[in-house]
Amino acid sequence: MELRAVCVLLWTSCVLRCGVAHQDFFTSIGQMTDLLFTEKDLVTSLKDYIKAEESKLEQVKQWAEKLDSLTLTATQDPEGFLGHPVNAFKLMKRLNTEWGDLENLVLKDMSQRFISNLTILRQNFPNKDDETGAAKALLRLQDTYKLDTHSISTGNLPGVDLGKLPYKSTMTVEDCFELGKVAYSESDYHHTELWMAQALRQLDEGESTEVDEAAVLDYLSYSVYQQGDLETALDYTRRLLLIDPGHQRANGNLKYFEYQLAKQREAEEAEKGERTRDGVARGKREVESDAADDDFQPEKRKYERLCRGEGLKMTPRRQSRLFCRYFDNNRHPRYMIGPVKQEDEWDRPHIVRFHDIVTDGEIAKVKQLAKPRLRRATVHNPETGELTTAHYRVSKSAWLVENEHPVVDRINQRIEDLTGLEVSTAEELQVANYGVGGQYEPHYDFGRKDEPDAFKELGTGNRIATWLLYMSDVAAGGATVFTEVGAAVRPMKGTAVFWYNLFPSGEGDYSTRHAACPVLVGNKWVSNKWIHERGQEFRRRCGLDELDRNSPVLPHLLHHLL
Repeated sequence: MELRAVCVLLWTSCVLRCGVAHQDFFTSIGQMTDLLFTEKDLVTSLKDYIKAEESKLEQVKQWAEKLDSLTLTATQDPEGFLGHPVNAFKLMKRLNTEWGDLENLVLKDMSQRFISNLTILRQNFPNKDDETGAAKALLRLQDTYKLDTHSISTGNLPGVDLGKLPYKSTMTVEDCFELGKVAYSESDYHHTELWMAQALRQLDEGESTEVDEAAVLDYLSYSVYQQGDLETALDYTRRLLLIDPGHQRANGNLKYFEYQLAKQREAEEAEKGERTRDGVARGKREVESDAADDDFQPEKRKYERLCRGEGLKMTPRRQSRLFCRYFDNNRHPRYMIGPVKQEDEWDRPHIVRFHDIVTDGEIAKVKQLAKPRLRRATVHNPETGELTTAHYRVSKSAWLVENEHPVVDRINQRIEDLTGLEVSTAEELQVANYGVGGQYEPHYDFGRKDEPDAFKELGTGNRIATWLLYMSDVAAGGATVFTEVGAAVRPMKGTAVFWYNLFPSGEGDYSTRHAACPVLVGNKWVSNKWIHERGQEFRRRCGLDELDRNSPVLPHLLHHLL
């Protein structure tokens, strides 16, 4: 009964902490933190098992030491020893009863409780998809922020103050090898080569490991061959055969690579030294590959550059026209005495940031309300109009409805007061937590002409504006970038940025195309409010005669007046 009670207790604890099993843990740092507590429970259970085993062995050891001394004395004069009736009785007792008890003790399985706990908790562990997703996230971070494998492996990530973030972690040969295998399974031979080469370097430096060097070289030779570098593939294959001369695949590859290299050199000579495509050196090959990708994916390159802080298009002249101010939204009653701090982040489109807009306590409550409901983020499918899992959005989100808690109501009211827009027809407050390498690739918030039914089920028209609230600082990465105009807005806890998605005419503003950069280090929490067209009439408390004619809100309100 005691074991059953412990199992039930741990099961309940895990369900409360982990939520539903196998729900893409890697897409939410918030939910991944719960796994640490689950692992802590397991470690406690494991230590209890070790103590039980040690106690058992100590009892066996004491029994053996006692009998060792006794039998040594008894066997020196067996008849004399057994001549004492008590010794004769105790021998019968030991052999008939006590050795049986010892046998039961030795056979007793002290691991039963730990194994039961582990079996129950493993039902809520991350699965292979989570491990693969986390590995792909590392590769994505490597590309986006141009990180070399050594920096990642040693934990020396750029932009991180280890004094403020003392959780530096390093990668073993096994870690590098597994990351390379994930890349290989995706036919990503470029990253396979990078991480197998890193594993090989750490092996050459003498790191102790159970990873077979021949296996690393096998992956390396094939990955560089797939990228057209025959000479390097041949070098790795020869090194492999020095370790394992009987390696069947390597012996076959050696002959094939030598044959292909000979043909390549003949072709080079025939073309008077002009390299064929297969003969291009790896460094040049990568440059050409990047150039080709740039032609086919210009936005991705632009997006990654902005994430790194490159490619910003704000000139000093334009920068001089951006201002900070105390904002009371035309003497709004709630902000006349205590206006908020507002800062221009960008001019076209006009993006403003409100500072100190929520308290730490309000943020904590919003996260507490959202955390149990976090689910993998979904997006509208433009063809079907339905919500589908977004593979290009690595995060989890939850929706908080109005009136479910005073904090949610206060935030909604604050948005309405500061923007001058009606939020009763807006979407619910969405809370999002980004996972390992969490990102959201370039997208529009509004529905385009080619997707007329994007928000039909809501019956509130298009998304006129976006309010994005940052609920955490991010140590490195995680910026919101606008790829069409070259703008980047960094997360700052307690601030919110606001922009219009539509022109006064109702047409979509395509310059608002934006993305969430991968989180390099840290934990990113945001909440957003998408405000819709319907219901944007002037309220009596605003008063058209009191509204500043120069306010950026005015043209939009005039157009969307019902």
